[in-house]
Amino acid sequence: MTAAITGRSYDDITVGETLPELAIPLTRTLIVATALATRDFQDVHHDPELAQQRGSKDVFMNILTSNGLAGRFVTDWAGPFAQVRRVKIRLGAPNYPGDTMTMTGEVVGKENGTVEVKIVGANSLGNHLAGTVTVAYPAHEGKDA
Repeated sequence: MTAAITGRSYDDITVGETLPELAIPLTRTLIVATALATRDFQDVHHDPELAQQRGSKDVFMNILTSNGLAGRFVTDWAGPFAQVRRVKIRLGAPNYPGDTMTMTGEVVGKENGTVEVKIVGANSLGNHLAGTVTVAYPAHEGKDA
C-alpha cells in the first residue's frame, strides 16, 4: 500500500500571502551540531572560550545553517512539490545560544511556475537574516501564473 503525497500547489499561492511564523529555539546543540554537519570547523561555532577571545559573546550560528533554515522555512510551507531554486540572504545580528529566531515571510512574486518569498529571521538582537527564497513547481514552469 502506498500513500498519496499531498501538499500545497502552485495554484493555491497568491502574491501578498504571509507564511505562518516559525520559532526556532537556538540551542547550543543546534549551533554546534549544524556547524559540524556542514563541515565548518571554525572554533567560533563550537568553542565558547575561543569565540570570546575573538570578540564574540559566545559561539554563533554559521551561514550554511542559516541558509538551510531559510530554505526549510519556505519549503515546509510550499509543500513537497516545490523545489528550491535560489536562497539569497544577508546576515545581520548573530544567532547565539539561548535565544529564539522567529522566521516570517511573504509571497512577493509568482510567475511561470516559480514563487518568490521575502523572508526575515529575527532574534532578540534584531534581524539575523533577510532576503528571498525562490521555489519552483516543475509541473507549472513555463506556464503563465
